[in-house]
Amino acid sequence: MTTAQMTWGLGRRKSAVARVRLMPGAGGFVVNGRDAKEFFCTVQTQMRLFAALKATGTEGTYDVHCTVDGGGPSGQSDAIVLGIARALKKINPGYDDVLRANGLLTRDSRMKERKKYGRRGARRGFQFSKR
Repeated sequence: MTTAQMTWGLGRRKSAVARVRLMPGAGGFVVNGRDAKEFFCTVQTQMRLFAALKATGTEGTYDVHCTVDGGGPSGQSDAIVLGIARALKKINPGYDDVLRANGLLTRDSRMKERKKYGRRGARRGFQFSKR
């Protein structure tokens, strides 16, 4: 397979990073060497994966291979969706309007707030004891 037929997209969400590779194919979906339905347990995360492909009407025309690390299932699935959307935009710039209208090209920049000194967490203080 040549690299001209392969398109890459990078997606990030929370602390998850997904490197997505789209190739013309029958619609296979592989995440970290495992089937997507096996990798993601909940139906919600499984359905979310196909959002960009459904919006552009390209379901079953591309094989998706992705490597994802960091974060949890929710962040990882959202990172994959962003990676797929960016790869589809590279393939056909005409998809930009549809993907943007569905909010699939916007990077969700919310991250975990860092812990501060003198506190138990980011904002919560230590428990006060009178005695």
